[in-house]
Amino acid sequence: MKKAFVLGLALLMALLIAMPVMAGGGGQSGSAAGGKKAINIGVLVWKYDDAYGSTVRAGMTKWAKTFGDELGLTINLEMQDAGDIMSRQLEQAQIMFAKKPDIVIINLAEVASGQALVEIAQQNKVPFIWYNKEPTPETIKATVIDTKSIFIGTTPREAGDMQGEILADLYNKDKSIDKNGDGILQYVMFQGEPNNPEAIARTQYSVETAEKNGLKLQRLGPINVASWDQGTAQDQMVAAIAQFGADKIEVVFGNNDQMAMGAVAALNAVGYNTGGSAPKAVVIGVDAVDSALESIKAGGMTATVQQDGDAMGKANIRIAINGALGKPWLDGTDYKLSEDGYSIRIPYAKITN
Repeated sequence: MKKAFVLGLALLMALLIAMPVMAGGGGQSGSAAGGKKAINIGVLVWKYDDAYGSTVRAGMTKWAKTFGDELGLTINLEMQDAGDIMSRQLEQAQIMFAKKPDIVIINLAEVASGQALVEIAQQNKVPFIWYNKEPTPETIKATVIDTKSIFIGTTPREAGDMQGEILADLYNKDKSIDKNGDGILQYVMFQGEPNNPEAIARTQYSVETAEKNGLKLQRLGPINVASWDQGTAQDQMVAAIAQFGADKIEVVFGNNDQMAMGAVAALNAVGYNTGGSAPKAVVIGVDAVDSALESIKAGGMTATVQQDGDAMGKANIRIAINGALGKPWLDGTDYKLSEDGYSIRIPYAKITN
């Protein structure tokens, strides 16, 4: 009798570990086939006016309808815009979690502050997942791993690797991008945030990968931290042009397209990157948002790395549905956990024309 009890307890513990719930919290049991007619999903967004983030939100709206139709469910989305203000996101989280939705999808306003949201979620016993902006390495264990949550994002260094590869390919095809002919490409760097793992990796590996591909690079001035913002990057690029001269800036790396386009706007003001035979610097971004693709065609930006917002939105909704139904996160999907054991990663692609 005792042996049977121990065995049963072990099986119960194994089942609990496999469920998509946070430590101290709980997901809803049941399934669409078991009588659940609707799922309420909350979405905490770091800021609405981020161009790439807008493609993810559009993807979530589209896929909520698609998956709802497939599963015979009404999927209700409530999205809140934190405007890149963590205190505002905390206030929104207090209200949203108190409504007891089936699950909340979190896009952190401040990547080092995820633990505060975890505490709110646990108090209300509502499961949650993370996307796009990964909690910092110092907080990832407490926010994602220990809570048995999941992060949906990209491989941090992949975009930087592709930026470096794009630059190496461009240089090997056309050495004239080294405008002063010194064999060294002078560049300006725009980083999204100072403590964001994705931003740090893009900044580091864009340069390292270019160098591994045989290029010599020299940074002009400090790394410009522009918080993913086009206007901020434009102001910083204006300052760089004033300090070094547009003719001395041969390459611009932007951690995202908005910062890259801010740099292009500053170059345009001095007659660079306006298309045709106008003088230009190589400008490489990340995201492949529509405005960046238009800029590439017009001769402003040179290239970008596609971050697939629709694919991320799809993954967010599909995995959130599983969580809302009390199923393992990846049940019935083609997604695979990455080697870190807590995330799935959406691949990037190079866009040069």
